[in-house]
Amino acid sequence: MDHSLLVTRTDSTVTATLTDEVFLGPGEVLVDVSHSSLNYKDGMALRGDRGVMRVDPLVPGIDAVGTVVSSEDPRFAPGDLVTTNGGGLGEFRHGGYSTRQRVPAEATVHVPDVFDAWQAAAIGTAGFTAALSVAALREQGVDGGEVLVTGATGGVGSIAVHLLATLGHDVVAATGRAGEHGDWLRELGAGELVDRAELAAPGRPLQKARWAGVVDCIGSHTLVNACAQTQWGGTVTACGLAQGPDLPATVLPFILRGVKLVGINSVDAPRELRERAWALLADTLDVDVLTSLSTTVPLAEVVAAGEELMDGRRRGRTVVAVQP
Repeated sequence: MDHSLLVTRTDSTVTATLTDEVFLGPGEVLVDVSHSSLNYKDGMALRGDRGVMRVDPLVPGIDAVGTVVSSEDPRFAPGDLVTTNGGGLGEFRHGGYSTRQRVPAEATVHVPDVFDAWQAAAIGTAGFTAALSVAALREQGVDGGEVLVTGATGGVGSIAVHLLATLGHDVVAATGRAGEHGDWLRELGAGELVDRAELAAPGRPLQKARWAGVVDCIGSHTLVNACAQTQWGGTVTACGLAQGPDLPATVLPFILRGVKLVGINSVDAPRELRERAWALLADTLDVDVLTSLSTTVPLAEVVAAGEELMDGRRRGRTVVAVQP
């Protein structure tokens, strides 16, 4: 039976309704969706946040994993297992919280053979973004020294910690919940933990150089301090704004230490980058570790799970089982 989760915003009231209808967005590939996932953007959309919910009503879900029903693009055939991450899903077009959805071909890739549908959803946009970030560090020459990961208990951060550790980097995880999640982060591969509070407040424009690279998921002062603490020629990737979209920085790390700041955009990434990121995941990600950091909720419970995520009460990855 078809169903979807539809979010409607009326003045100050936001309603999320599980309906027996499907709402198809534009796209060249029609997919029977089996799984999606819960990301920070999805939590915002479930709250009716106008920064994410660009159309009203909206089926959230920035990820969609399932089998192809039909395709106008010759690269996809009926029965192919595919994943779509970003591409406007769950923002300005209906997304993956639906048993059937049209998805844009350019944002869709075949799921590597080493992963099944649940695993592909557990990776989702968060894992895809982590892979883009790790690939960017390595492409910029980060191959030794300490790498800082901020927001390390989140979906992007936790997978980034694991990927970096597996690739041989010395990983330092920044978290405000070391007592609760410290052992878990060390199991993922973090060699050391730092308190996120040390990075969250305004700091000097140039600080003691420590990091060879940084995967930042937080933005604002955290990103600024990370740049200020990066070694000469090091690279900082930026993919999130949990602390804020502002960047109250100076140019000093960039002109005195040659620090490189690389933006990570998983929504509009071209196909070449998507395929390279998923190849990195297929080669590097331990599926047992992925399973250990992921939980599953049915579509009927995703609103409550979204509130937990936004309140900081969930860690790792949350798979949404779209099909009953």
